[in-house]
Amino acid sequence: MNWNVLNTWLLTQGLEDVLLRQFVEISLIACITALLSLLVSKVFSHTERQFLKTKNLWDDTLLHAARPPVRLVIWLVGISWITYSIQRQSGVDLSVVLNVAHRAGVIFCLTLFVVRFISGSEKIVVCAEKMKQPMDETTVSAIGKLLRATVIIIAVLVVLQTMGYSISGVLAFGGVGGLAVGFAAKDLLANFFGGLMIYLDRPFKVGDWVRSPDKQIEGTVVKIGWRLTTIRTFDKRPLYVPNAAFTSISVQNPSRMSHRRIYETIGLRYDDAHSLEDIIKKVKQMLVAHEEIDERQTLIVNFNAYAASSLDFFVYTFTKTTDWIKFHEVKQDVLFKILDIIDEAGAEVAFPTSTVMVPEGLALSEGVVLKPSDCSD
Repeated sequence: MNWNVLNTWLLTQGLEDVLLRQFVEISLIACITALLSLLVSKVFSHTERQFLKTKNLWDDTLLHAARPPVRLVIWLVGISWITYSIQRQSGVDLSVVLNVAHRAGVIFCLTLFVVRFISGSEKIVVCAEKMKQPMDETTVSAIGKLLRATVIIIAVLVVLQTMGYSISGVLAFGGVGGLAVGFAAKDLLANFFGGLMIYLDRPFKVGDWVRSPDKQIEGTVVKIGWRLTTIRTFDKRPLYVPNAAFTSISVQNPSRMSHRRIYETIGLRYDDAHSLEDIIKKVKQMLVAHEEIDERQTLIVNFNAYAASSLDFFVYTFTKTTDWIKFHEVKQDVLFKILDIIDEAGAEVAFPTSTVMVPEGLALSEGVVLKPSDCSD
């Protein structure tokens, strides 16, 4: 900006007072900056509407990431003009401070743009509606966090270098300080590396149902952080588990089951022994024909044991569905059909009974004779 021309023009307007001219200059610069910021915002809004009509998603993300940094750059330029105006009128040399502030401001804007672009890209690559082959949410989250942390650290180091600090000295200090912090915060580091192992090994991801037979941990994974993993238990309470715990316990992931198992033992009365073989055959035929039972998996229906009051056979099979609610509906249907098969055979499901054997003709009381046939219940 040509300050002499502006100053001459203000003098021709009758503003001879120095403070008044400075106030007017600052007001004009602020107004011009605000108008430019508003104009840029309108341009971005119009461009955004045009980009929404295209199928390309990355231009939308790029535009969304660039909008705040560009407006911030405009205000930084405006503030630098105002600062220069104050410096020119006061005679104080602020060039060194202004140069450092300019560079730091530009680095901040670039960092903001890159961080916002990374965050926007994360939302795209995990969305099934936007990507033909969406990436795993847990992996994308880990990569995004690492990239953002790297960008921020590099930006901080560049700003320190701009301000005159030696990066080599900072890195050396960081190495010694990191060693001290490592001893003081070993649990924190253990949780950090535990989270890193979760991201790399991926035993579970956000949304999975997990449980541990070693600990009282069971629920749906809500968030995997660098220090804690948040699990929502089935009674809707949040459970916060330090990531280091997952390096020393076994974890089951029922969400990744290929099938669900039906394993039931059913007992018939000893009086129905003659029907047992036929019932077993019909139950097996029913399971093979059932549309929700996967006959390609292990399917067993066999006489299993002479129990105390029943002849037991067991059913061992797998459903096609892994959904918890639908599985129980399928299991209920299978059990009802087994009852129908038993009923059609004229048999009954056994219940606990006992038989007391007494000598023939034992008299319990005067005039009452108990026969063996009266002693079964």
